[in-house]
Amino acid sequence: MENNFSLKDKVIVVTGGTGIIGNAFINGIVAAGGTVGILGRNERIAEERVQNIIDKGGLAIALIADVTDELQLIASKEKMLSKFGKIDGLVNAAGGNMPDAIIEPEQDIFKLNVTALEEVMRLNLLGTILPTQVFGEAIKNNGSGSIVNISSVVSQLAVTKVLGYSLAKSSIDSYTKWFAVELARRYGDTIRMNSIAPGFFLTEQNKTLLTNLDGSLTERGNLVIKNTPFNRFGNPDELIGALVWLLSDASKFVTGSKITVDGGFTIYSGV
Repeated sequence: MENNFSLKDKVIVVTGGTGIIGNAFINGIVAAGGTVGILGRNERIAEERVQNIIDKGGLAIALIADVTDELQLIASKEKMLSKFGKIDGLVNAAGGNMPDAIIEPEQDIFKLNVTALEEVMRLNLLGTILPTQVFGEAIKNNGSGSIVNISSVVSQLAVTKVLGYSLAKSSIDSYTKWFAVELARRYGDTIRMNSIAPGFFLTEQNKTLLTNLDGSLTERGNLVIKNTPFNRFGNPDELIGALVWLLSDASKFVTGSKITVDGGFTIYSGV
């Protein structure tokens, strides 16, 4: 029986591939038989992850680039094509928040740090659009493929403190739907775009908001757990199933969709 969930012979670029969630993504893709381009700014981590995959018999390459720098992305695309000859998929996993864009309860909300909000928007939204422009062209030339963006539960609910991140992820939701429709109108069912909306996972960006230095939960961390029916944070590996499904032929009639992986956070009323 044919395994539609296989990524065998598929070549996939993962932006944010040097991050915590990005690491789960690249390992999940390789485990499913795919080849990965690990794109990020940290060359040491990217090369270490490439070597780890090669040592286990997989195929990978390091792509050192800033997702908001088009010229660096183009150079990475050319390196990928030179090495593997094609690109079948793209995972836009680069993104995150920054301290200056956190809105504390005591702050005057009519004196927001607009520059910081713009930077968060630029990293998350432009950092999704630009890689799609660059690597998506190679997918188009390949004739078929799948693009997966990363949304968040904060685009579905008003979550305190993270205004810029919420705005950015809400914009990615809109972009995903719009671009999916335009892909379908131009290329039929050959190129798809979907997104994954993770709940609360401990990453470098949110660790200080959710945990104390001793590893105990902050007040915010406790509130998250209280409002998550599974009563815990997610493990990055728990995103792999949704990702592989969206990249594989098993989801070939799915486009413009958002798959929420949050332990029930967005469906729980708290009562």
